[in-house]
Amino acid sequence: MEDAVAVALRQWRKVLPDADLDAVAVIGRLNRCTALLHQAADAPLGRAGVNRAEYDLLCALLRVGGELTPGRLARETFASGAAVTKRARRLVEIGLVARRVDDRDRRVAHLSLTERGREFIMRLVPEQLEYETALLAGLPAEKERELADLLGELLLMLEGRLGGMLG
Repeated sequence: MEDAVAVALRQWRKVLPDADLDAVAVIGRLNRCTALLHQAADAPLGRAGVNRAEYDLLCALLRVGGELTPGRLARETFASGAAVTKRARRLVEIGLVARRVDDRDRRVAHLSLTERGREFIMRLVPEQLEYETALLAGLPAEKERELADLLGELLLMLEGRLGGMLG
């Protein structure tokens, strides 16, 4: 049985028989897995009324704790400042995040979880973790750890090469 990328690679080999397609095999599968996992993993989040990006912001506020500036949240969630501002605005509107203007510099905002937001994310994280664990249940634990290690190596390499260019 072939995955969707294997099918595409077989087709490419007919068109470009001498091409090195190893990178396509890796990046294509990573992209396809990402798309499928986002569709599947976002189901519990949708039922809770938040999307993946808002969930990531709430998780960062919980993980790091205290008040964070939108800039710090952007770094924590790998998002742009504008995206964080948009997400934070919605989370403030629904009462999960509080926004406080800095006493010394009114251009600076500080964001934190409200009590309702803290309770919300503390209920949602275990449900989301259980769901994500179930998504990977068909992969033996040893293979899951091996994959996590390999992806960690890839991430470190890419952050070293691309981190300064993208952020």
